[in-house]
Amino acid sequence: MDFLKVSSKSSPASVAGAIAGMVKDGVPVNLQAVGAGAVNQAVKAIAIARGFLIPVGIDISVAPTFSDVIIDGAQRTAIRIAVYVHRITGPGQSMDMEVPEVEGFESMVGSES
Repeated sequence: MDFLKVSSKSSPASVAGAIAGMVKDGVPVNLQAVGAGAVNQAVKAIAIARGFLIPVGIDISVAPTFSDVIIDGAQRTAIRIAVYVHRITGPGQSMDMEVPEVEGFESMVGSES
């Protein structure tokens, strides 16, 4: 599985653009960050990407997990963040709108009774 690797020096706006583009293209999005600074940048990028996607009827949520990785021969703990795609509806919008499905993830639609 491929990951967008986020570092403490990553531009949140650039990572957000990559996330939004992948979501719109129907490509599964997974991030990997090692260290507090990298996790901070990843979370900022997710928030920015959400702002890019909501106006076009797509919302995202995330699920973080821990993963042991080897970096320069040393074992480190990474945070891996899976991005989930949700269709949203509002006044005048239909549930039948064209929103890409993300392969490998269940796309969830909230329904109100």
